[in-house]
Amino acid sequence: MTAPTTPLPHEPLPRWLKRNIPKGNANHFTARLIEDLKLQTVCDHAKCPNRMECYAQKTATFMILGDVCTRRCGFCHVAKGKTRPVDADEPRRVAEAVRQMGLAHVVITCVTRDDLPDGGAEHFVRTIQALREITAATIEVLPSDFSGNGAAVDRVVDAFPQVYNHNTETVPRLYGAVRGRKSDYAWTLAMFRRIKARNSAIRTKSGLMLGLGETREELLATLSDLLAAGCEMLTLGQYLRPSLEQMPVVRYLAPEEFHELGEAARRLGFQQVASGPFVRSSYHARQMIGTDESRQSAVGSRQ
Repeated sequence: MTAPTTPLPHEPLPRWLKRNIPKGNANHFTARLIEDLKLQTVCDHAKCPNRMECYAQKTATFMILGDVCTRRCGFCHVAKGKTRPVDADEPRRVAEAVRQMGLAHVVITCVTRDDLPDGGAEHFVRTIQALREITAATIEVLPSDFSGNGAAVDRVVDAFPQVYNHNTETVPRLYGAVRGRKSDYAWTLAMFRRIKARNSAIRTKSGLMLGLGETREELLATLSDLLAAGCEMLTLGQYLRPSLEQMPVVRYLAPEEFHELGEAARRLGFQQVASGPFVRSSYHARQMIGTDESRQSAVGSRQ
């Protein structure tokens, strides 16, 4: 894959990136519940193309710590600017939503909060605790990089989520343009090493968007770095420009290429891989962790 470096001109999406709207009104239950409980989802704020499908299946990725981010990543549609105080009741409401939706597995992500001393780590812990009080759901966290704060990472690890996910997003050469000057590729790798060193029973996961100008060689080198750092699970998906304010797409990868890259990732050594145009970091997350009871018991024994 020798990737082009110039953005594509404005043109219709390839046929494989056109989705049918789910029939029926099953997505209304999830949308109303989220609205009634005054919660945020990355599905809405990031303009995820899978939103209606996931809502129709009564699932969502909850976004905590508000709806305004302190970072200005080149790809992201979440609002940027002045943040509001952390909502102390939010963990309870997230847990209530998970209970009413009957989720077996829940993914909790966040806006980046560089304005908080711990980046919001304690709020993640309180959300995990609230979930365990009234649900039996396995828990996957998808936090920010906590601005390089190792103690904040440790605090979340010590709450023992079953999966600790952090998106690498792109290859090192494109980090500045895609993730912004505050993000650090070396720290991304260091986080995975830190997580596994502190609790090897926690599953580690990362995701990358493709089509931003990366080459195949750069991608495979990044995957090798992630494996060496202790990352076990991987998602690869097509970057889709949420609006004209975000970075343009450089290339659309065909489904066959995603399949081949997924196979290459498995050969490298990733335990679970989801690779496809519509794959996102939390898409079908429950299926990725499987039903390995021994791993879940190992985590639970340390709670």
